[in-house]
Amino acid sequence: MSDRHILVGYTADDAGADALALGARIAAATEALLEVVMVLPIEARGGVVPRDPAYERLVKEQSQQWLAQASASIGRAVPQSLHIRYAEGFATGLLDAAHEFGASLIVVGASRGGLFGRTRVGSVANELLHSSDVPVTVAPVGSREVPIAQGVTRVTAAVGSRPGPVLEASVALAGDTRAPLRLLSLVPVDLPAGVDTRLLELTSVVGAQQVLDDARAALPDGVEATATVATGDSIEESVRALEWHEGEVVLVGSSRLASPARLFLGSTASKMLRELPVPLIVVPSDARKTL
Repeated sequence: MSDRHILVGYTADDAGADALALGARIAAATEALLEVVMVLPIEARGGVVPRDPAYERLVKEQSQQWLAQASASIGRAVPQSLHIRYAEGFATGLLDAAHEFGASLIVVGASRGGLFGRTRVGSVANELLHSSDVPVTVAPVGSREVPIAQGVTRVTAAVGSRPGPVLEASVALAGDTRAPLRLLSLVPVDLPAGVDTRLLELTSVVGAQQVLDDARAALPDGVEATATVATGDSIEESVRALEWHEGEVVLVGSSRLASPARLFLGSTASKMLRELPVPLIVVPSDARKTL
């Protein structure tokens, strides 16, 4: 059995199918065991109200059926394990399970109503993205349409002034999936009135290029990567201007406001998440277990 674990927070809807497909694709590419977890509210076991064994049995049997259907949908190509957990909250249950299994990544689905190929963060994903000590990714709408066998076609590391954890995780993921590595620095140009736009753009690009040069210099011996500076009037415009591959994943670090070993989704990552047509993996500054 693999010592690598990818955890999927599964729900019996389209968002759950997207999360399952993305998790299975990454698990297949990294030869990891897929842990598929359904979290039931603790009230289903009785909670503060009198227990109803018949109701509890019905809920559990239905959940087991959904898990069996989920397992059948991805077939035998990906080693998997199915679980039911009880918790007061879905995010809490997933974090507890991730710690139990030693998972290196938590995958959840996007909120309903998002555009195809884009990510809309719901309450569960939002809670995880602001509290998890394990890397988290939210599956864009329509992820279930990407073949599992496609694997990971490219790993993009969105590097900033502190690229350490993101760079380390990106190098590891690119190596495990045998995918090319791309270093990316975003240069949004938010122009106040009266500023020389050419001078500001030149200064920003030079600074971004220095970030990329520093990140490339920090790569382990033998690891190669392309480097791209993305410019635009906003983060969203910069992201839209780039070329993205089907099967690509992007890694970004948590905000400087994050507590030690915890995620906190910063403004740049939040803007990227809404605009990216590919999955964004958010890496804590000191994750419990690297990708």
